[in-house]
Amino acid sequence: MLICFGLGFSAEHYVEEFGRKKFDRIVGTVRSAERAAALNAHPSGRLTALIFEGSLATPDLRSAIAEADAALVSVPPDENGDPVLRACGDALAQAQRLRAVVYLSTIGAYGDSGGAWVDEATPPQPGAARSRERLAAEQAWQDFGARQNIAVAILRLAGIYGPGQNALVQIARGKARRIVKPGQVFNRIHVGDIAQAIDAAFARRASGIFNVADDAPTPPADPIVFAAQLMGIEPPPEIPFAQAAPTMSPMALSFWQECRRVKNDKLKHDLGVRLRYPTYREGLRALFDQQET
Repeated sequence: MLICFGLGFSAEHYVEEFGRKKFDRIVGTVRSAERAAALNAHPSGRLTALIFEGSLATPDLRSAIAEADAALVSVPPDENGDPVLRACGDALAQAQRLRAVVYLSTIGAYGDSGGAWVDEATPPQPGAARSRERLAAEQAWQDFGARQNIAVAILRLAGIYGPGQNALVQIARGKARRIVKPGQVFNRIHVGDIAQAIDAAFARRASGIFNVADDAPTPPADPIVFAAQLMGIEPPPEIPFAQAAPTMSPMALSFWQECRRVKNDKLKHDLGVRLRYPTYREGLRALFDQQET
């Protein structure tokens, strides 16, 4: 049995592609009764959705934890720590069948490297408060694994894209902005490759930190231009970062204030993951072809 704390974009894709094949039963948490009802109506009947709003573990959730062999955690931390460990830590510690945990984190934990390459041995220097919270949550889960003798894999994810969440969709909806900031680069990762990484971490009962990022950190506007080419239209006009910055949310602005290039060698060598979409080009082309069919 697999328990997923937080059935979001990445966790759902993992469940659909791998989880239903690898586990006899899957329990996932969501925040609303409406979402739980929609997921529980799935025709396969192999996924049970429970409500977890981040502060209280219901009797049903505690019962599911007691039966879990593996846990996938994608609930973000807050200023008070990791909500799952805070509300469910005692139940998880008493779960005798639990053998592996995969925690979805972010490459934001590294902070700003001025565009230099970083890998899992690079000391994290998170600048944003949410990234400091992520780093603390990573450590809390690793400490939990050490105490309980449970494998805990920390997957630090790059910028996520995939079906319904990509440059093609942004252009189609008129929301794509071609922002230019000299020297700025981002890594990205297709949600299908995240699913591969989760599957490999569970299969190998992996422990430690793994960067889940593509092979090619590139300027942020490049996927917008490539997506426009695929669609046979002109890309939106360039917008200098200084002009766009005042319109950005604090969270968006914090992304642009950090620049790093992320290595993924450990993902490939230790977890044996072969990226299906090594750059945004393969990912966007596949998404475009899926739309066409």
